[in-house]
Amino acid sequence: MIRSVFFKKVLDGFSFKRRRRFISIVNYFRTIGRSNDLSLLARILKTDKWGYHYYTEFYQSHFEKQRNKPTKLLEIGVGGYDHPQKGAGSLRMWKRYFSKGQIFAIDIFDKSQLEESRIKIFKGSQSDLDFLQNVVSQTGKLDVIIDDGSHRNQDVLNSFNFLFSHLNEGGIYVVEDTQTSYWPEYGGDSEKLDEKSTTMGYFKSLVDGLNHEEFKIDSYRPTYWDRNIESIHFYHNLIFIYKVKS
Repeated sequence: MIRSVFFKKVLDGFSFKRRRRFISIVNYFRTIGRSNDLSLLARILKTDKWGYHYYTEFYQSHFEKQRNKPTKLLEIGVGGYDHPQKGAGSLRMWKRYFSKGQIFAIDIFDKSQLEESRIKIFKGSQSDLDFLQNVVSQTGKLDVIIDDGSHRNQDVLNSFNFLFSHLNEGGIYVVEDTQTSYWPEYGGDSEKLDEKSTTMGYFKSLVDGLNHEEFKIDSYRPTYWDRNIESIHFYHNLIFIYKVKS
């Protein structure tokens, strides 16, 4: 208790940038030898990917082989809403987990104050295709894309339909918080569960394409998704879509 009060007084005297740097150093030492544990990193670096949601155990299983590679990751949504100095907990988690990674993010609010080494944040909407084109022209091909943005069904589908082609072969596209697929205020539907305008309905419609070579339809021509999606993994409020390897 005394120590926490002392550190709070010290931090209160720092500028925001200096305070962030000090906290970053402390958290680095707290996670030495444990940076492969995403759930631990999520708790220390304060992201709801563990706790409010329990996503990190699934991320761990899907990302573990990628961890020590020079991964380029783009996350849609920084967090903290319109506060310019709040959010980015998950970006710092990815930076610590992918020790050789470059972490990019987009948000509709200006979050540039949260940038640091190996973290670059762009301001704009995930449904603005011109903006997305500008982003990928700077990042180049990506290895991982995570949609933790508006969670509005149309935004989710717009982003996926544009960004998936900018994944490297073998890349992974993740959609979080798919519960909004059932919420009308987000463009979802709890009755028409196969409605393709909803996130879940849309991705379910792509599943049969994984087996398109077995279709007994002579005139069938494989779609882009048939040819480029290797697998789709559904979890509670979470989807992983893998791009085909060469």
